[in-house]
Amino acid sequence: MNYNSKIIQEDLEKVKNEKINFDYFENKKVLITGANGMLARYLIYYLMYLNDTNDTKIKIYALARNKDSLDKNFMIEKRNDVIPIIKDICDEVNIDDNIDLIFHFASSANPKTILSNPIEIIEANVIGTLNVLKFAKKNNSEVIFSSTREIYGKMPDGVESISEQDMGILECFDTRACYPESKRMAETILVNYNAIYNIPFLNLRIAHVYGPGMNINNDGRIMSDLIENAVKKEDIILKSTGEAKRAFCYITDAISAIMYIIVNGNRNETYNISNETEEVKINDLANLIADMYKEDNIKVKYEINTNTKAYTNFKRVGLNTSKLESLGWKPKVYLKDGIKRTVDSFLK
Repeated sequence: MNYNSKIIQEDLEKVKNEKINFDYFENKKVLITGANGMLARYLIYYLMYLNDTNDTKIKIYALARNKDSLDKNFMIEKRNDVIPIIKDICDEVNIDDNIDLIFHFASSANPKTILSNPIEIIEANVIGTLNVLKFAKKNNSEVIFSSTREIYGKMPDGVESISEQDMGILECFDTRACYPESKRMAETILVNYNAIYNIPFLNLRIAHVYGPGMNINNDGRIMSDLIENAVKKEDIILKSTGEAKRAFCYITDAISAIMYIIVNGNRNETYNISNETEEVKINDLANLIADMYKEDNIKVKYEINTNTKAYTNFKRVGLNTSKLESLGWKPKVYLKDGIKRTVDSFLK
């Protein structure tokens, strides 16, 4: 993914055309952790775009562990509005500037990492969040936290839609509990730093975002794997019957949701971010992608794998996004269009 690519520039312009008062960001100093991740990277691109098109004079601190990726992703040598911070979020955050906003997006949801290195996930979500909040306390910064729909856990029978005040059950002995349980603890840290030190926050429970810049290199998440198959023009191998349902949110809808929440939302609250308009079975999604690229003769095959410890096996219940929609947001990118833009971004 490249900031100057046609697809990225089109996406950023669409977000900019939303009815949001972007003067809010003028002259702000912003820290984004996990800067090389897809959502954080797109967010940084968007702030860069506001600087380029509106001269908003946002100063962007991009924190990540990989210097080469930071340099490549954000053209560090060619810009003076993006300052790289090479650091593990589990180390103390210490920036010699007064930061207004902190986007804490440093975390991994990769199923393979959940199985191979769960401690790293726990540390980023718990120790990393503590480090961010300690730094925010020094600066009196506002914190925007990227949480997950998975913190809701298994919902009781009969629940048809999950609102922000709902809560289900998580089994802490489950293999993949490292991810949702540590995200829950991170949310608790946010709430308590606000209660004790009056640090303002916004908590974003985000579901299944995809788009240009997503990791498609043996990632393990279904949309990433299917996009990889389409890009490489190879058969789709499903490891299950594909009856499970998902709802996917294109990256620009997620970024515009975050902007609506920051500008119009109530502080110290939680917002669901999801596109529930096109719920789809995994096998139907696979066949949709195969049909979209039928000139590549992509076939859908099944190799059932009962080892699904890295994936949640709860019955899916959709997120209620009425709270977010009350701020003026609604999803605008259809699933098929988002998939095409994503695949094209890797081919062009």
